[in-house]
Amino acid sequence: MTITAGVKTVRDMAVNVKTSTRSDENDPFDQSLQNQEDSEMKRLSGKVVLIVGGTRGLGRTIAETAEDEGAGVTVVGRDIRDAVHILGARPRMQSFARDATDEDTARSTIGATAPDIVVVCAGAVPPTGPIQKLSWTAFSANWETDVKASFLFCKEALRRPLRPGSTIILISSAAAIGGSPIAGGYAGAKRMQLLLAKYAQQESDRLGLGLTFLTLAPSCLLAETAIGAAIATAYAKYLGTAKERFLESLADRPTAFDVAREVIKLMVGARDVGGSLVLVSRSGAEIIQ
Repeated sequence: MTITAGVKTVRDMAVNVKTSTRSDENDPFDQSLQNQEDSEMKRLSGKVVLIVGGTRGLGRTIAETAEDEGAGVTVVGRDIRDAVHILGARPRMQSFARDATDEDTARSTIGATAPDIVVVCAGAVPPTGPIQKLSWTAFSANWETDVKASFLFCKEALRRPLRPGSTIILISSAAAIGGSPIAGGYAGAKRMQLLLAKYAQQESDRLGLGLTFLTLAPSCLLAETAIGAAIATAYAKYLGTAKERFLESLADRPTAFDVAREVIKLMVGARDVGGSLVLVSRSGAEIIQ
């Protein structure tokens, strides 16, 4: 295992993106999709995957799922303790203990790994409160983290550029579509990620780079992640209800593994959905933009 913090290395420290919603196990259409999925899942062997924000939460679930499917995985996380923890469980992984919003992080990590696939899952826990109770610093937190990291990695993928056929996936939120009134600038930041992917795809096409940029969003919050738990707690309090009751009201709510599974499918074959937003629920994935 390798953990890289700045320039120092510390060793030994520890496609078809639409899915059916049918439930009949004997349905030949469902079985065909399952066979196709099983085949696709084996095709990450030899792929190099860079997960930005991959040491905790949804990013870690994506990283572990990609490695299980044969990819060589490197994760980027701000806290070296998280890097040590994941590498203790996943000794084949590589890790950079770096801040994804630092201007040099995208250049150095992409340069060191030469990835086929980049997933940007880094993000700040959003503020929780109505507008009149937030400072501008709190309101803009997700612009300074989620958007900035996405911007820097998309920029580096185009500037370098990555090899033709490479895929860059930005992890957004359904708040990009419906808003999130007590989460400050979170919804706007997640919407900007969608636009960044579109702009980057247009630039790749204009320059003939052969890259695929897209955005993927869970259909609602992931309660098992730090961000999802914070938002669920805040909304339950805001609405005057129990957190468990609030979560029960969210129809077809996906888990982190549901989202990771769809990310793997996009890693396998996303070229036909460049510039798109893929929305993931428990039932499957849908291209909506």
